[in-house]
Amino acid sequence: MWFGLWLTPWRPWSVREQLEPAAPGPASRLGLADLDQVTVLIPARNEAEVIQRTLDSLQAQREGSAHDLRIVVIDDQSDDGTGDIARRYPNVEVISGQPLPKGWAGKLWALEQGKGRVQTAMTCLLDADIALEPGMLAALLAHKRATGAHFVSLMADLRRTSFWDRLLLPAFVYYFKLIYPFAVSNSPSKWVAAAAGGCVLVDTAALHKVNAFECLKDALIDDCTLARRIKDGGHQTWIGLSRGVISLRPYGTLKSVHDMVARSAFTQLRYSNLLLLVVTALFAMAYWLPLVALAQGSWLAAAALLAMCAAYVPTLRYYGLSPVWALASPLIGALYLAMTWSSALRSWRGVRSKWKNRTYEVHS
Repeated sequence: MWFGLWLTPWRPWSVREQLEPAAPGPASRLGLADLDQVTVLIPARNEAEVIQRTLDSLQAQREGSAHDLRIVVIDDQSDDGTGDIARRYPNVEVISGQPLPKGWAGKLWALEQGKGRVQTAMTCLLDADIALEPGMLAALLAHKRATGAHFVSLMADLRRTSFWDRLLLPAFVYYFKLIYPFAVSNSPSKWVAAAAGGCVLVDTAALHKVNAFECLKDALIDDCTLARRIKDGGHQTWIGLSRGVISLRPYGTLKSVHDMVARSAFTQLRYSNLLLLVVTALFAMAYWLPLVALAQGSWLAAAALLAMCAAYVPTLRYYGLSPVWALASPLIGALYLAMTWSSALRSWRGVRSKWKNRTYEVHS
């Protein structure tokens, strides 16, 4: 399995698909020239701790440019003053979100309400806990123009402030790339359509063509579902990594990472008990069988473990971590499998997901 991973032509272990903030210069000015063609939609529910940094980062995107950037914050029934903070910015429109209708996921309902305020050619979907480094929006615009993509998304750089963050969060990105190989998603192939929902730049016409966000109103993995609809609609999508898209969400503990993973892991398996068993078997063969074989003196097991660790090293280096963390790959695999089973247990109890004080029940 590990040798085969290294031989796959789409190289899911690599970090070659990346986009960093534009340095001051012609490329940056090229992107800034299009700022008045962008409306940023920010769904926000109880984000008082982070919304100011997010909005400040957007203000920094237009420094040195006379062009305006439209920003719309949809205050999704917050009770912590999120909307009041956003209203302090004179160039930010704040919409008071309506109660969540039955059958809708909260984020998608907020975006649906904000979509009607978009009059520009492009829409940037930005989570309320995502800050953009200066030059990031210009880089997005320039990259979109250069590639001809209609839909560009970037995987946010997750905060790594504790042992558990360093152990588990880079692996979250690594596993995502294994499930959704970026090279295949960025190609015309219909086999894979991936997106990172924290930061998306998309043609507004494409959103209307696929009837977003009505078409995926109850999706819990809304980013990949939207990418699938956009790609099936005949549009080109692109996804990559970036250190200029920064997640402000603090994790810090094993429980926090667990809650983030467990809310959608079983959804990723389409609520299939069979797929859960298949994934369990694959993890056992990939991560634990080599250890058992190594204990029995197998040289092939040693080679497999080396290939396993080496495949994870590019991700660790990209996020500035020591390759030594790759030695914990079997432990990391075991923890993520346990989180997946926890997600399944929630589903079997009738709960699809819990997030932002909302519980999404399993459809009857």
